[in-house]
Amino acid sequence: MCEEIEAIKARIVAMKLEHRDLDIAIQKLVEDPGYDQLRLRRLKKRKLQLKDSIAKLKSLLIPDMPA
Repeated sequence: MCEEIEAIKARIVAMKLEHRDLDIAIQKLVEDPGYDQLRLRRLKKRKLQLKDSIAKLKSLLIPDMPA
């Protein structure tokens, strides 16, 4: 169980890094006057997917409360 929790935490860290990298890539792309709209949409979609995945993984780390 402890190994599983550590694996989840490591995955969250990796996803947060990718999320931050996407944020930087999006910012640089938008600064380019002739940026590709399709690429921008794909980057934003991936960033949102990561955010959702991070939230799901974090919810796995919260212990169940007895009723």
